[in-house]
Amino acid sequence: MFFAPSDLSGIAGLRHERIRSVASWYGGPARRDCVYVGLSEDEGFRGLNIARVLLFFSFKYGREVLPCALVHWFSHVGDEPDDETGLWVVEPDLRSSKPFLQVIHLDTVLRGAHLIGNAGREFLPPLNKFNFSDSLNSFKSFYVNKYIDYCAHEMAF
Repeated sequence: MFFAPSDLSGIAGLRHERIRSVASWYGGPARRDCVYVGLSEDEGFRGLNIARVLLFFSFKYGREVLPCALVHWFSHVGDEPDDETGLWVVEPDLRSSKPFLQVIHLDTVLRGAHLIGNAGREFLPPLNKFNFSDSLNSFKSFYVNKYIDYCAHEMAF
């Protein structure tokens, strides 16, 4: 659940959404949603990070159950949104050509994020050779879509 003060449709501005990370979505390809992660006190998108959720899990430490997620991080490209689109640009974090993964506590996840692949000057593969489920693995950078809904726009921009 997350707090959206401008959304009067919920109780006191509270909303919820489902973030998915499954190996097969309705018998098809995997679905690994992206999320906003709050790790800083900075305002707007500067205080947020983007991550792709690969696995949800929990473990018990003493008497406390700790809900966690294994995520693949995305880094900000530049200190400002893109001049042409007004959208922030992120790129997948890699270490030695492999995805940079980390375990985070679910309390740091704020809500789902929507990324748009940045093809740059390259052409996309033909539709018969490209599936939507491949998009997060097919582009070198992504635009963070602030237009997906009002709450995302309000929170991050």
